[in-house]
Parts: sequence; structure tokens; C-alpha cells
Amino acid sequence: MRVSGMNVRMMCSALALGVVALPGVALADDPHDPQMRTQAARERDRAIIRKLNQQELARVRERDARYAKDWAAWRQHNARSGRGGRDADRGYAQAQDDYEQRMAEWRRAVAACRAGRYEYCAR
Repeated sequence: MRVSGMNVRMMCSALALGVVALPGVALADDPHDPQMRTQAARERDRAIIRKLNQQELARVRERDARYAKDWAAWRQHNARSGRGGRDADRGYAQAQDDYEQRMAEWRRAVAACRAGRYEYCAR
């Protein structure tokens, strides 16, 4: 396999970039990080993390409230148009019951057909 000068330069560049980025990544979760030795540094870090968590919690709550409002509007629209709400749930339950009843009748007919009662066999 032949390696061109361009490929060698690209590999060296990638290696150099990895070597430069590695120390920062290695110290990211290091419990012995020299910058975290003082109580003030740990408290500052804890405060920053707490603030970020609170901001994320506020964002998620806002998003969930928006979703809930949108779903309520969707349900209300469907209830007005006859396509949703409790009536739709009852309609689905009724359709499911009808299906189960038809399947039970079909199974009885199949069993009767197999038992020799040919009037139950499909033609």
C-alpha cells in the first residue's frame, strides 16, 4: 500500500490535534484537578452546575407546559369535530368489542367446520 505525502500530512495533523485536545478532555472529570483544590473553587463550580441545572429545569418545564397546552387544544378541537375525546375512546372500545365478538364467532365456525359440520365452512 502506497501512502502519499498528502495522506501523511493529514494523519500528522490529526495526531497533533488529538494530542493538543487530550489534556483538556482528561481533566474534565478529574477529582484531583489542581484547580478544584480550594473550597472556594469547588463552591464556585457547584454554583455554576446548580445554575445550569436550574436553567435546564426551567426550560424543560416551559417546554412541557407548551406541549400540554398544545395537546389540550388538539383534544378540544377533535372533541368539537367529533374525532376525539371520551366519545372517541368509547367508539374505539366498542369497535374492539365488536371485533372480538366477530373473531369468536369465526373461531366457533372454524371449529364446527373441522368437526364435520360443513354448513359452517367458507365457500
